[in-house]
Amino acid sequence: MSHVEDELNSQPECWTRAAQEAGRHRDALPEPGERVAVVGCGTSYFMAQAVAALREGAGQGETDAFAASEFPHRRPYDRVVALTRSGTTTEVLDLLGRLRGTTRTTAVTADPATPVMTAADDLVVLDFADERSVVQTRFATTALTLLRAHLGLHTDAVVADARTALTADLPQGLVECTQFTFLGRGWTVGLANEAGLKMREASLSWTEAYPAMEYRHGPISITTRSTATWMFGEAPDGLAEQVRNTGALWIAGGLDPLAELVRVQRLAVAVAAARGLDPDRPRHLTRSVILAS
Repeated sequence: MSHVEDELNSQPECWTRAAQEAGRHRDALPEPGERVAVVGCGTSYFMAQAVAALREGAGQGETDAFAASEFPHRRPYDRVVALTRSGTTTEVLDLLGRLRGTTRTTAVTADPATPVMTAADDLVVLDFADERSVVQTRFATTALTLLRAHLGLHTDAVVADARTALTADLPQGLVECTQFTFLGRGWTVGLANEAGLKMREASLSWTEAYPAMEYRHGPISITTRSTATWMFGEAPDGLAEQVRNTGALWIAGGLDPLAELVRVQRLAVAVAAARGLDPDRPRHLTRSVILAS
């Protein structure tokens, strides 16, 4: 079993622990009414998109998401939350350094022995969800679970759906597809983006991701019989039929959207195996991007 497989299979236990510990981290996480930016790079950026939509949708306050390198420094925030598994990513550390003394910052990380521990004002360490693999799975979803629980949006049903996602067979014909499109709405747009990234990283697949209502505005033109179109959450009316009419494989996300992401992680590993690839050694990637000064 690869590191990726081992780590993605541990997610139900990680999510349960994160939800239990959310209250202990309350003081380090955004308070209702704060104007917040959530930042990250790669997978962490897509989790930031999901967190921002969830928090603002829950009426907790205006919340934006940015890639750490694209943070708008002229825009005022009460708090910036940085998601960083490694705690060493150059863009995140540079941003926290620039914000020191002007904006309160919180870092959510997996490694307590990294520079981010002194770069941020407040810290949440999820070391039980750290990973050996380059490709992120459990840390990203555990950090999102912690923040969902902090917002009062996590339930035991989410963990139950994750267990189902790990045991149920993938849809027939899915592994053989040559192109994968992931769609979301609201907070699941970030999950769709992450699903596409996971497939690219682990299996070198051709993937795309869009807000679901945007799919009709051009992207559907590439859909063929070798395409799988996967919906995170409830689909817009008529979209499933329209996609099926192209001959593509439509995958309706019946589980909690975060559990659907676990199914995509499994798919990425399965496609990698079918193509003779090692998901623990993705091409051109390292566990953390550290740039020379």
